[in-house]
Amino acid sequence: MTGFVSTLATIWRLALPYFRSDDRWPGRALLAAVVAIELTVVAITVLLNTWNARFFNALQDRNWDSFVAELLYFCVLAAAFIGLRVYQLYLNQWLQIRWRRWMTAGYLGHWLGDGNHYRMQLLGDAADNPDQRIADDIRMFIELTLLMGIGLLGAAVSFLSFVVILWSLSTGPVILFGIDWAIPGYLVWVAVIYSVLGTWLTHLIGRPLIRLNFNQQRYEADFRFNLVRMRENSEQVALLAGEAAERRRLLDRFNAVVDNWFAIMSRQKRLTFFTNGFNQVSTVFPFVVMSPAYFAGQIQLGGLTQTASAFGTVQAALSFFVDAYVRFAEWRAVIERLDGFEAATVAAREVATAQPAITLAPREGASAVRLANLAVDLPQGTPLVAADGIAIMPHAHVLVTGTSGAGKSTLFRAIAGIWPFGSGVVEAPADKRVMALPQRPYLPIGSLAAAVSYPAAPGTFAPERIRELLAAVGLPRLAHRLAEDAHWNRMLSLGEQQRLGVVRAILHAPDFLLLDEATASLDEPSEAVLYWLIQERLPSATLVSIGHRSTLRAFHARHFTLERDGDRHRLREVELAAAAP
Repeated sequence: MTGFVSTLATIWRLALPYFRSDDRWPGRALLAAVVAIELTVVAITVLLNTWNARFFNALQDRNWDSFVAELLYFCVLAAAFIGLRVYQLYLNQWLQIRWRRWMTAGYLGHWLGDGNHYRMQLLGDAADNPDQRIADDIRMFIELTLLMGIGLLGAAVSFLSFVVILWSLSTGPVILFGIDWAIPGYLVWVAVIYSVLGTWLTHLIGRPLIRLNFNQQRYEADFRFNLVRMRENSEQVALLAGEAAERRRLLDRFNAVVDNWFAIMSRQKRLTFFTNGFNQVSTVFPFVVMSPAYFAGQIQLGGLTQTASAFGTVQAALSFFVDAYVRFAEWRAVIERLDGFEAATVAAREVATAQPAITLAPREGASAVRLANLAVDLPQGTPLVAADGIAIMPHAHVLVTGTSGAGKSTLFRAIAGIWPFGSGVVEAPADKRVMALPQRPYLPIGSLAAAVSYPAAPGTFAPERIRELLAAVGLPRLAHRLAEDAHWNRMLSLGEQQRLGVVRAILHAPDFLLLDEATASLDEPSEAVLYWLIQERLPSATLVSIGHRSTLRAFHARHFTLERDGDRHRLREVELAAAAP
């Protein structure tokens, strides 16, 4: 019961925000229409129950006129029933897509907002495969919430409607073993006992499906993610002749899918045995209960069929979870995954503000980037880099060197404001823009012009200017392909991608440009050309570079190095002319 209440609270927390959002009135209107149709359908079912008695009595009495009238009455009710069900489905799907659009936008905002997606990965990505949770779990949550919610409402209203009918049909004595027993509402009690027993046994048999469905979604997403990763790194796999290793690795992932699927099959087989047997018995059970009274002449055929119909409706309403348990298990798994995703986004957001943390402090009127008592840690708390009293002055280009693993790239991430782990302050001018160029630039799938302009919107920069810069960085052959859509990270070499990164930096014209080995895949003459081009086209920008080549020193006025000092690497300035290669 505690778990059930907790699940209801989670559903309420996940679902309620939409119906309080800016799209709440269309959403509420669609939900109200779907609910109203469900209630109307229940009312028609009640009318069909009373029709059932009249129709079969007409057959038993061989009353032709009554028979024809009841057929016409049935046609009217059937037509209304069909029309209502059609439009209930249509309005339900309309509500689903509006709700999904709102939830998807919200979850994308939580995931992508302020670098949250990056911190989630740094924390271990407890919410595995966020792409699957946003693309599939939101859709399934909305579909199943409406399916189970409307179904449960219909079952509850059907129960309340038909229990009155069934009670009224249970006024006579029940005949058991040839003895008349006066049990008020005995048919209701039989239906309740039968349904509660069936629901309890269904839960005992099907409960493991909740965890199995949760794992199945995770294994499927993990397998799909590794297929995509293989495709994106196909060149490296081909160069290493790693196809056999990749095949083994992918089959290992798929074997987890298969093993869990067999576990689901085994559990569903047991559950299906029980639920189908339960439903088959339910077909004849009310006739068995009422047959002594019928054969004793206490009720007519119409009364028998009406009682059986009412009994079946009450029993079906009480046994709602027997029929819907597999769906219920899927629903619980989806709820847990969305709840876990929300918890992971909140945890990642809190990391950025929890103390101690690295604070990015914009300062009005400042001209330099200053590092004060900066202590950069790994996510697990391991000390990494220390920097204090460091000022990066405008136009005084800085070169940062150090041994591999000393924390140079992590220091850049802290300066860029995306690494919260540690303590201290990174003070930056409030009106100045900082841009970082990593060793492997990100080029989104789409047109070349859009990839180079990223993160600005396509069309922000004139095509003529982009073509001129492509020629300036040594890529004139791409000038005529600006409108071509492609996966540029796969089509171009890393050196060509780094040239495009320089084009992007020049287009965006930042005040502080952090180059994290952003030209390391180029030869030294080509690297020199790009640095001269950056300094020529961005005369007001301050360059902060990570690099190992001695030739980079010619483009920088200051040199900082990371040296081991106790449990951290400390950033200190050295004489540029005296620095070792």
